[in-house]
Amino acid sequence: MSVNQILDEKYKNLRELLRSYGRLAVAFSGGVDSAFLLKAATEALPPENVLAVTARAAIFPRREFREAAELAAALQLRHLTADLDFVTIPQLAENPPDRCYHCKKALFQTMIREAGAQGFPLVADGGNLDDADDFRPGARAVRELGVRSPLKEARLTKADIRRLSAELNLPTWNKPACACLASRFPYGQPITGEQLKQVEQAEELLLSHGFRDIRVRCHGPVARIEVGSDERSSFFDEAFMDTIDAALRALGFTFVSLDLRGFRSGGFNHSVDPATLEKYRQ
Repeated sequence: MSVNQILDEKYKNLRELLRSYGRLAVAFSGGVDSAFLLKAATEALPPENVLAVTARAAIFPRREFREAAELAAALQLRHLTADLDFVTIPQLAENPPDRCYHCKKALFQTMIREAGAQGFPLVADGGNLDDADDFRPGARAVRELGVRSPLKEARLTKADIRRLSAELNLPTWNKPACACLASRFPYGQPITGEQLKQVEQAEELLLSHGFRDIRVRCHGPVARIEVGSDERSSFFDEAFMDTIDAALRALGFTFVSLDLRGFRSGGFNHSVDPATLEKYRQ
């Protein structure tokens, strides 16, 4: 069987799985995976049986919420907003290694309640087959709450999802990964709403200069900038460095640095000892 045939079979299985749900609320962040899942749901189910639910909280960039709303409108789907107050969840502000578990639990409890009130008792997320190889404590909350992960069940990888998204003409097919803003802080360093805003504004500034794969890691007064390995050379200009330094200092950082290794997804996971990672692993 060719690669295309295997991919077509996976997508067929996914649509059959979604059809079996009858009605489905999709936890829709606007990212690659959830956008693809939402599109597949519209092909498997009548539009009135699909609900897009997007969480809105200080830990999510406002730009991502706007893009999610635009795509849901383009797909002509009902779009529900589930608001989460970051400061009411101590485990998020304290930032332990299993922060993602507490965050996902609070988010999905809110989504399940809001979607259920609209007549959608089943909620699905965009977890895929590759997620099993990463440190994702949030996956435990997904299982505990009975949230379905149809992309994973259909054995779709990230590469599969991007390829199928391109074939479906989804604008998200080549969108860079975008983890929540809480991932910009070392585990154990408390997180405040003001710091989240500070990081978001710093990343928006870099995006406005044309960077794609970016993270501004917050080490207290120090901003450590990660950009894609092929984008690092953009900083090798004194005038540009002065511009970025001044802008981030204006946001409240005392020191501004560039990580010479470049962007790394889940960068702070590498700073946690293996025994701790195993303790909190899904």
